[in-house]
Amino acid sequence: MHHVHHWKPHLWCIVQNLNGLDLVSSFLVVAEELNFRRSADRLNLDQSALTRRIQKLEHHLGFKLLERSTREVALTAAGQSFYRDNAAMMDGYHNSVLAARRVAQGHTDGLRIGYMTFSAPRLMPELLARFHKAHPFVRLTTAYLRTQAQRLALAKNEIDAGFMIDRFDHPEFQSIEMSDEPLFAILPADHPLGGQDSVTPSDVASLPLVLGEMQEWDEYRWRLEGLFSAEGLVLTPQFEAAHTLAIGGMVGAGLGITIFPQSLVGLLGAGVVVRPIDHPLFRLRTALVWRSSNPSTELINFVDIVMASRKLEASR
Repeated sequence: MHHVHHWKPHLWCIVQNLNGLDLVSSFLVVAEELNFRRSADRLNLDQSALTRRIQKLEHHLGFKLLERSTREVALTAAGQSFYRDNAAMMDGYHNSVLAARRVAQGHTDGLRIGYMTFSAPRLMPELLARFHKAHPFVRLTTAYLRTQAQRLALAKNEIDAGFMIDRFDHPEFQSIEMSDEPLFAILPADHPLGGQDSVTPSDVASLPLVLGEMQEWDEYRWRLEGLFSAEGLVLTPQFEAAHTLAIGGMVGAGLGITIFPQSLVGLLGAGVVVRPIDHPLFRLRTALVWRSSNPSTELINFVDIVMASRKLEASR
């Protein structure tokens, strides 16, 4: 039985030079248009030159690709097979050229971003969306990592940049402060302190607390403990949970109160009330951190977008 795929060894001989690629590219256009005039216009050729290209390709292959009449152009069965395989091959060729050009221009294989809970609702997604709009062909990957894990991942070049709690003061790293948020007490809806406009640190420390588990929320817990310790207060959680929604749900069920930065307040559902903590130092800072020696063009472009965004927000 004759198999139309027997052309492939011959095709390799054809496409080893630029003229061969021109012949195949010309055929692909004709196969899409099924009209020599429109195809010649797309290729910026006259019709006679295009006809010669198709004839030359058919001669090299040893079989007909097209059936022509005075009224129409149609693909032969072999032409249909040749088109299907070579359309994919040509897409792969063009993609490989683009990829190699990006490498030659200093681009890497994408942009790898780490993030933690407080950057997840709005900060990180909005900036990634702006970057993707400006650079739609760059592959973006994200990794949810607590702050300490992000620092290690940056040091091991496993991520390009990370949204973490506070700046990372180290000579090998750079950072941009992304937010400086007030802290809020999250109370059950029927809690007596819900009738006040704000609460004090001593109010919070005197009540049963629901906090994030140390394994996942370690950096945040340490910051909270430092803030309360400076006021002579000790935080002793009665309940712990790993996830934001679980903590909020436990508060809504009346198991205690918790402390969240402003970025998480909008995630809470019914059953809780939110009151600011009345103290100027009870705030949480987040930052974007990256390694100074990272040569990634994608990282440079991302940092530029982040800085432009920060300037825009500051001007409002």
